[in-house]
Amino acid sequence: MERGPDFWRSTAARVDEGDEVEAPGLSMPFEVADYVDFFSSLQHATNAGRMLRPDGDPLPPNWRHLPIGYHGRAGTVVPSGTPVRRPQGQLGPGQFGPTQALDIELEAGFVIGVASRPGEPVPADRALDHVFGMVLLNDWSARDIQGWESRPLGPFLGKSFATSVSHWVVPLSELDGLRKPGGPQEPEPLPYLRESPWAYDIDLEIELNGALIARTNTRHLYWSIAQQIAHLTSNGASLRVGDLLGTGTISGPEREQRGSLLELSWAGREPIELPDGTTRTFLEDGDEVVLR
Repeated sequence: MERGPDFWRSTAARVDEGDEVEAPGLSMPFEVADYVDFFSSLQHATNAGRMLRPDGDPLPPNWRHLPIGYHGRAGTVVPSGTPVRRPQGQLGPGQFGPTQALDIELEAGFVIGVASRPGEPVPADRALDHVFGMVLLNDWSARDIQGWESRPLGPFLGKSFATSVSHWVVPLSELDGLRKPGGPQEPEPLPYLRESPWAYDIDLEIELNGALIARTNTRHLYWSIAQQIAHLTSNGASLRVGDLLGTGTISGPEREQRGSLLELSWAGREPIELPDGTTRTFLEDGDEVVLR
């Protein structure tokens, strides 16, 4: 991956010509350097705000001005299929125990293949030159732990226990045909974040114990990966080969387009009905989730 875009293109050409590619095993497709997760879906951010602040503005005042993000834990990014153990943590004052609100987050992740120099911001119009490809990503979340610990510095143990990624990294060049015009951004972003609005048009699904419970699309992202990179590096922070940048939960405007159980069950108040007659608000032990 660190060999750069020319090598990526020549390798892709050989594969297109019929070179055999081994199927990946149960291992990481790349070594994660740093992991940053963003909060880039307008509908997801709005839904979360409505649940947490039903009488106030659902969006934080800064949301439409910058791609909000947090630093995750690279050491707990695991390949798809790795079992995830229910985490423990503080649930409230004087309470410690296993989470009762284990959740998923349907996301895309972008893998950095070209580093940048410390102190040199990456412009939005050059950001994609640094991206090797895309993975499917599940940012596992313990909502009760997260809710208690998050103020004032944001998520910590409620997120850091596991993040799953797909075995394949799809080269960005293979996604060129899926780029579509994006929606307007209001107010207009600051100059370092400006670009012609665009989004990938990729359908995504969530299955829980074999039942389809959600369909969404990457076009519902408000902030693009180029804007995320421009913001991440705007203070001089550098990119490293192997950095993983998550989009944040991808949700659309309809109920069936929500990319997390938190939203699908509306914080546990509207249980999800499965075909076998059982219901879920959050994950139970032994549940199996498939993202595609």
